[in-house]
Amino acid sequence: MLVGWGRASQLDTYLSPMTYSGWQISFMTQRERMTHLADHHISFQSTLQGAFTDTDNPAGTASYLGGRLAYDAGWHYHYQVLPGFDLKGGALLGADVGFLYNDRNGNNPAQGRFSADVSLSAGLGYSFNVKKLHMRAAYQADLPMMGLMFVPEFGESYYEISEAGASHDILFAHPGNALSLRQLLTLDVCLKRVTLRVGYLCDVRQSNAHSLKYRDTSHSFMFGIVRHFQLLRIKD
Repeated sequence: MLVGWGRASQLDTYLSPMTYSGWQISFMTQRERMTHLADHHISFQSTLQGAFTDTDNPAGTASYLGGRLAYDAGWHYHYQVLPGFDLKGGALLGADVGFLYNDRNGNNPAQGRFSADVSLSAGLGYSFNVKKLHMRAAYQADLPMMGLMFVPEFGESYYEISEAGASHDILFAHPGNALSLRQLLTLDVCLKRVTLRVGYLCDVRQSNAHSLKYRDTSHSFMFGIVRHFQLLRIKD
């Protein structure tokens, strides 16, 4: 379980042609366990990520309030290159919902976000000791490759969407029109009774469709704890 604070930069030309910047608070829960597949080389991972942002335009005359919730789950194949050093690669299925509200707009004050995608995922980890203190550094990058996303047409109000239906606003997403990337770098410090984790999260979500540009970039410092569980089979 990680909580974080950082900076966010947001552009949504449906609401404003300017880029807004400000602070972000976020959280992330990530669970990973090894499975019996491929002789215990495949792990299952699930990640729940949320964020709340408060950003301002360059003149400080308008603000965005935003929220986001994303969930990803998938599998990685692990390969140990050297003792203490391993690589992993796989794929994730994910969904992302959110909103952005502009306190100055009268006609279209808010924008809803929704996407579902399949991502390529890769990472590496290195375990080492500093004197008697065990540590583990890890890095993971997730790149959405294809999926669906909701993008209204330029100038289309949500009242018009409710009257005509939103099917024409659901588009096929790919790196050509929605190049996005999430990167997480962490360091685990294993103490006697608890494992502390510090990390850096860089998350970029963007799209360019229906003559509208959207970009949400955040950089966050993360801090939390790691808990290890061992599953035991009870024999009859």
